[in-house]
Amino acid sequence: RRPDLGRQLNEPSIDLLQSAGIARNQDVAIILADGLSATAINNHAIPFLKLLIPSLSDSGISLAPITLVEHGRVAIGDEIGELWKAKLSVILIGERPGLSSPDSMGVYFTYRPTVGLTDDSRNCVSNIRPAGLPYQAAAEKLFYLIKESLRLKLSGVNLKDSASLPGEQVTTA
Repeated sequence: RRPDLGRQLNEPSIDLLQSAGIARNQDVAIILADGLSATAINNHAIPFLKLLIPSLSDSGISLAPITLVEHGRVAIGDEIGELWKAKLSVILIGERPGLSSPDSMGVYFTYRPTVGLTDDSRNCVSNIRPAGLPYQAAAEKLFYLIKESLRLKLSGVNLKDSASLPGEQVTTA
């Protein structure tokens, strides 16, 4: 009923994250939020993360503890990423259910997450589900984008995706 509340942490949650005796300054903070479809997170987050996390770890990208948010919206990733002092926040969120995709999961990421950023600061990989963008293809795409974002120190409209999706034919003129 109050979408704005899903974009910000309440005081007890802020206190909990600030008092956690966990190292800050990791490369990536991963956040799971049920958003508009808890079904999407329940069905797809674990299989997707089982593919993504080993790639991140194997490449030397450090991870903050995974943070779970009930009724969260995309912008909550900025506040959590800022509290963890992460270089990049990655939020897995249930997307708005459609008639043909009631369980679609999206992943949004932001370089240097800070409260108050706007959507043009974020990138998105959407429709992650077996009947949409398969887990493996989505994990590969996100891994590539995370590496590029960390290398170039940017995200959002300034980060161009020059990689093709698996199965796409690349033609040159």
